[in-house]
Amino acid sequence: MFKVTPNPPDTDPVSPYEPDSKKLNEAAERALNFHFPSNADIKATARKPSRLFAVAPEATAETLAVFLVETLASVDVMVHQLVDHLEGESRYALLGISNSIMVAEITANRVLDKIDLPK
Repeated sequence: MFKVTPNPPDTDPVSPYEPDSKKLNEAAERALNFHFPSNADIKATARKPSRLFAVAPEATAETLAVFLVETLASVDVMVHQLVDHLEGESRYALLGISNSIMVAEITANRVLDKIDLPK
């Protein structure tokens, strides 16, 4: 049987899609630069925080710390309720999460202790 194509085929090793591989490479570079900006481009862009979930600007540090402590305590209670229904690896994982929550709660309480209240 006769093979119609040469072995290997006569093609550009860089680009099998178009004869001018330089154009394809330039287009690929433009696409990559557009979709994946460099770190320098990202750092040069001013940060614009989202206002979707925002904390009231007039909230004091004490108010925020109190809310944080209460939220951590609530999450810890929920985790302990889940722990009661689990066994094995899942139970141990949740107990580890509970310990992390407890450390965060202790830290937040320590921050509250250091806050100077206005007199």
